[in-house]
Amino acid sequence: MGHRLSKIYTRTGDDGTTGLGDGSRIAKDADRVEAYGTVDEANSAIGMILAETSVPEPVRNCLTEVQHDLFELGGELCIPGHNAVRDTYIERLEVDLDAFNEDLPPLKDFILPGGGRAAAACHLARTITRRAERRVTTLAHEEEVRPECIRYLNRLSDLLFVIARVLARQESGQEVLWNRNRDS
Repeated sequence: MGHRLSKIYTRTGDDGTTGLGDGSRIAKDADRVEAYGTVDEANSAIGMILAETSVPEPVRNCLTEVQHDLFELGGELCIPGHNAVRDTYIERLEVDLDAFNEDLPPLKDFILPGGGRAAAACHLARTITRRAERRVTTLAHEEEVRPECIRYLNRLSDLLFVIARVLARQESGQEVLWNRNRDS
């Protein structure tokens, strides 16, 4: 295992820089830091879903794997030139997505975020994942980023949308549908 922190604070970031995994230092607001920081934020949001006791075991198992993947993705972004995300991760997301989507009715309306605590948390994780995808794409315009990173985040946001639908139906029996004809 890499080096362990005996102290949580180091004071090395007091000048507005942070250390990358390769030992170099960059500004804390650099696109690379924004990218892996937003991936970390998505991982934390998934932790909020998993904190809900209503999450069924297949969803729990899937999202736990995703958390490990996101940790590796963040590591890849934190260490320039490091390769961690594999095509097999993306393929696993697609298999899970298809399995969870199989029993859902076809979409006929837009869905609003909600439907229960776990479903709402899942929608939040989905939107954070979309932001992570945008941040990684921005980074890719400036520096080399392997396409697997962007594909993984794209597929993950789709998976989180489907899981939110599953959780809403389990928690409240229905999804919250957008109604453009409501009385204002």
